[in-house]
Amino acid sequence: MDTAVFPEDVVVKKVSIVGSELVENYTVYVIEVTVRDHRWTIKHRYSDFHDLHEKLTAEKKIEKHLLPPKKMIGKNSKSLVEKRQKELEVYLQTLLVRFPTAAPKVLSYFLHFHQYEMNGITAALAEELFHKGEQLLVAGEVFTLCPLQLYAITQQLKLAKPTCSNGDAKADLGHILDFTCRLKYLKITGTRGEVGTSNIQEDSLTFDLSVFKALLQIEISECNSAQIMGLPSLKPCLVTLSVHHTAASMMDVLVPEACESPQWVAEGALSDCPVTTIIPTWKTLTTLDMSHNHIGCIDNSVKLIPKVEFLDLSSNELSTVENLQHLYNLIHLDLSYNILTVLEGAHTKLGNIKTLNLAGNQLDSLAGLTKLYSLVNLDLSSNKLGQLEEIRYIGTLPCLEKLILSNNPMCIIPDYRTKVLAQFWDRASEVCLDSTAPTEKELDTVEVLKAIQKAKESKDRMANNNEKKK
Repeated sequence: MDTAVFPEDVVVKKVSIVGSELVENYTVYVIEVTVRDHRWTIKHRYSDFHDLHEKLTAEKKIEKHLLPPKKMIGKNSKSLVEKRQKELEVYLQTLLVRFPTAAPKVLSYFLHFHQYEMNGITAALAEELFHKGEQLLVAGEVFTLCPLQLYAITQQLKLAKPTCSNGDAKADLGHILDFTCRLKYLKITGTRGEVGTSNIQEDSLTFDLSVFKALLQIEISECNSAQIMGLPSLKPCLVTLSVHHTAASMMDVLVPEACESPQWVAEGALSDCPVTTIIPTWKTLTTLDMSHNHIGCIDNSVKLIPKVEFLDLSSNELSTVENLQHLYNLIHLDLSYNILTVLEGAHTKLGNIKTLNLAGNQLDSLAGLTKLYSLVNLDLSSNKLGQLEEIRYIGTLPCLEKLILSNNPMCIIPDYRTKVLAQFWDRASEVCLDSTAPTEKELDTVEVLKAIQKAKESKDRMANNNEKKK
């Protein structure tokens, strides 16, 4: 199809040579390319131009005389460099006029369109998937894309233009769409600041994930939640969702529709308040990892993830634990490295929890953990626990097998290990403390401490009885 019938899609590309540099014994020309609001620089020596021209004359019948001739004598002199700089700039400008809609592959790579320009980015990705896409899908590997690539795909799909604008069937957008429809594992990694030598800020580029129809797992990092469109379209299949350095709230990710419909309710839930929107739940999502964000609270968006078993909210800004009672299937919870100071009635929110990571918080009491009867693994390292008496709150938990208390003030107390283990009574031998199983010597000491404790309790009971008789 002739691309000239789509003049509204032609984007003016500008190129200029803004300077030169002497590198060892040759001159490098600094080229600046501008497409819409995006600008980037490239550096090429004359021999690179010569190689480009050779390929263009062979493949595209470009006139040989367009490129300024090669000079051997005085090639690095200021006057020659300045003259050649102007001539090479005219040469590149002529090529862009010659190919207004889609540059040939060799020119596209020369001007780094494959890294920074919409057509070039999608053409390069399409060709990669033409050659390796099927192999990647069969292998079930995680495929990585950056926001700039996703932005380019999103923008291309909005245009009324052929899916193969440069005439190369290998660069057809259809190869990308076929791949995204079947891809199961995706990783999206953005960058902070400008991309490469460009002025492009990736976290300002919106992209649409609705082109992915079969994703089971997605990891998004170093993005901005506001730039992500179409995330709810992944609900039918997605099993694992990981979002890092991207969100300020759980709702930004789980209920992006909330910004347009604040009066919403989860599908199947009852509400006494006026409701404008019923939001479908994430029916297949069992793992949610939103660690390393700026989340300040566990909001009611968790009502939309009833099947989640693994929840990681570590390295955020949580000061309270709330709303987790809606996660009936939750088994593993990571709240490490937040700013929690107290946990009250944890069993009312975490009834079936088996693994709980509270490391790196500011807890000085364990009173809220008394009734977590399913708990098997508990990490309390790097908190402010200073009193051994706090262990009594977890000493009667029937399933606890692994306990980590390292880097708490209580750890410097003499015979800390045996004094902690003694508070588990007959289960002391079953508890692995600070990743180390109890030794026989420690267990013998525990038996002595238990005997002393029983004798003390017996003596206290007798004293109490005598008081009553009086």
